[in-house]
Amino acid sequence: MEKVVLKASKRDVIGKQVKALRREGKLPAVIYGRHTEPINVSLDAHIANLALSKVGSSTLVTIDVDGKEYPALVRERQRNYIKGSLIHVDFLAVSLTEKLHAEVRIELTGTSLAVKDFNAVLVTGLHSLSVECLPADLPEHITVDISPLAKVGDGIHVRDISLGDKVRIMDDPDDMIVNATYAKIEVEEAPVAAAEGAVAVPAEGVEPELSVERGKKEEEAPEEGAKAEKAEKKK
Repeated sequence: MEKVVLKASKRDVIGKQVKALRREGKLPAVIYGRHTEPINVSLDAHIANLALSKVGSSTLVTIDVDGKEYPALVRERQRNYIKGSLIHVDFLAVSLTEKLHAEVRIELTGTSLAVKDFNAVLVTGLHSLSVECLPADLPEHITVDISPLAKVGDGIHVRDISLGDKVRIMDDPDDMIVNATYAKIEVEEAPVAAAEGAVAVPAEGVEPELSVERGKKEEEAPEEGAKAEKAEKKK
């Protein structure tokens, strides 16, 4: 990626007064660092939004403040939650001769045979790696090839990643970056009442319904008793 240079000017306007700057098409920002006192600056909002949309948190940018250049990383972006445009940016000024720690995002590439041939599912353990290096050697992203995942159970760990002699990975070598696993299959359990031999039990306090046949017999019982009583009298 080509060098990103943003021109900025020092600003005295702070607090709620920065709203007036935004109406003028300016983007308020601040530059700070280990060897740099905080500097309040303003940038052209349109140019900054376009340039920073292509810049990640591990991309080195240069802020030209009235002719003095500051190598920096984007540390925080505040946006208008409706329009999505930037309303404030924090830049971390860095020294090109001192190593720094940064989080670099992981990009997966390639085709996994475990997914293609065995219908496996990829599970991601890490989305970024913590690295130590000079600012000029800081990668924009780390590409991880998933083609070695040939069968279910295969995985790629931090120890499998090499970024050369200039970049040191700080994460635990045994941490899993991505692995191929079986897809989770949910088995629907059959209702208890549908199981063979199951007996429906009425809820507490609810009387069981009588069958039609049983009801008829109970209705016929008094009539049979009357007939027996008449026969006894004839005797």
